Amino acid sequence: MDARKILTSLFATLLLTLHAEEPGKFLIKVEPGAFTIERALQEARDIKMRQQAGHAILELQPGTYRLSQPIIIRPEDTWLTLEGKGGVVVTGGVQISGWRKQGKLWVADVPEWNGRPLEFRQLWVNGRKAVRARDVSDFEQMHRILSMDKSKETLYVPAKAVRNVLHSRHLEMVLHEMWCIANLRVKDIKVAGDSAAVTFHNPESHVHFMHPWPSPMVNTDGHNSAFYLTNAKELLDQPGEWYLDAKEQKLYYMPLPGEDLRTVAVEAPALETLLKVEGTPDRPVSHVTFKGITFRHSTWLRPSLQGHAPLQAGMYMIEAYKLKPQISRPNGDHKLDNQGWVGRPAAAVEVNGASDVGFEHCHFEHCASTALDYHTFTQEGRIQGCTFRDIGGTAILAGTFGSEAHEAHLPYRPTDQRILCSNLLIKDNVIDDAANEDWGCVGIGAGYVRGIRIEHNEVCNVSYTGISLGWGWNQQTCAMSDNVVRANLIHHYARHMYDTAGIYTLGAQPHTFIEENVVRDIFTPGYVHDPEHWFYLYTDEGSSYITMRNNWTPSEKYLKNSCGPGNTWENNGPQVADSIKTRAGIQQQP
Repeated sequence: MDARKILTSLFATLLLTLHAEEPGKFLIKVEPGAFTIERALQEARDIKMRQQAGHAILELQPGTYRLSQPIIIRPEDTWLTLEGKGGVVVTGGVQISGWRKQGKLWVADVPEWNGRPLEFRQLWVNGRKAVRARDVSDFEQMHRILSMDKSKETLYVPAKAVRNVLHSRHLEMVLHEMWCIANLRVKDIKVAGDSAAVTFHNPESHVHFMHPWPSPMVNTDGHNSAFYLTNAKELLDQPGEWYLDAKEQKLYYMPLPGEDLRTVAVEAPALETLLKVEGTPDRPVSHVTFKGITFRHSTWLRPSLQGHAPLQAGMYMIEAYKLKPQISRPNGDHKLDNQGWVGRPAAAVEVNGASDVGFEHCHFEHCASTALDYHTFTQEGRIQGCTFRDIGGTAILAGTFGSEAHEAHLPYRPTDQRILCSNLLIKDNVIDDAANEDWGCVGIGAGYVRGIRIEHNEVCNVSYTGISLGWGWNQQTCAMSDNVVRANLIHHYARHMYDTAGIYTLGAQPHTFIEENVVRDIFTPGYVHDPEHWFYLYTDEGSSYITMRNNWTPSEKYLKNSCGPGNTWENNGPQVADSIKTRAGIQQQP
């Protein structure tokens, strides 16, 4: 159907239904297609301008909406509902077809996408996330580094770990570092006897070796940092693995028993962001709701282009270094030994400059980085009754973590308070299998937020922390206050990383309450730097003016690390009433 026929169809539906809706509302039915959502938005804007009508309802009909660019919701779209009518999928994926057998492998030519070679770091085969070729199938079998030389920006590893990949052009090392992983693009490998010196490309190499926290671990009771190698055809040796030769634009896949790639759907992600709500502080997008829509197949390309060396919770360092000597800080904060400036990972759905924007009963799945991000200048809003599954980074991210110009350890006190994410409700959501690409990300992450309410969610099968609230590593009063984390069920967390908790806090947050949550069931990976350094509840550096009460945990394994004043702990542990324990988790099924 050409563009003229699509618009005609949309407008005809509008004329038939306009008078059936209550005053001030009008309905546009949207059929699946390449640009139909964009065109429907344009038509709705036209109607609002010409007829002074108010609330546009875009009813998305069942089917798959494949995007070539993000959908952008603008201030002109204020008073808008996008509602999926069963089986609505908005995807940034590209289908890979034309598979042919080549020995034990299947091979396909990767199509160009929008006139450029398609590159990706994830692949889904028949709805299952396939494994990017790596040197171990079981992470418990990862090799460990032997030593490091920060001045030479070099890691020394067992020679046997790299002998098969000495000449791989785009090899990557994924390095376990206490509470983060680093994605390092290998520049050179030199073998000398039983060890090999590995160096890396910039910018990640310089940032990674300059910064003291997190850092590769050595001489820690046998728990030197573990690592795995990926992105080399030589590593393609296990069923379910794949490798992309980006230069030749060929995709190789080793099938599972009985798997025929000519008969299953193979999806590669092409877009990092599927949807952007983009207003300004003075002209926000207001009163917009998304209902019943599945957002699927977003990509994450930063590690391929620049590597990835995070500070914490997926926030990657753009500059960082150690301070010699350490500097004193005011208000009783302990001395500071490093400086760092961070950037923010990509998100499948991003909200900026918005007031009362909500997601209800939506599904987020097969996202390579953050799924849903309420970033700057966002007031009110809700994320309610949604599901998040197979998320590479953080499932729900809220609030700024400081701009790239703001040093991470300074108190954040913006003059324009509108920049904060405030009064956001996150309720009755299920988060299952998050941070499976960037292991240092979390289930729900909130930075400098005010009046946020995180209630009755279930968070499970995450690689690091369940819910992380706050930022800044200092106890000086800043932009955070009046937050509530209540009645959440958090279980099966810390699949890969320790120095963690089910619920974790940072910084001063007056009038903040962590209450009536249930935290249980932690994973026990054998490759963490300190097997005992995990907790159910964890108030970390500068945490101040926070009340922890009536949280059920199997034992009182908590950490209060370099906290500030004003914290209250009341009735936490296995003695908490069963009535509180049974109320935790979702109340309304997504």
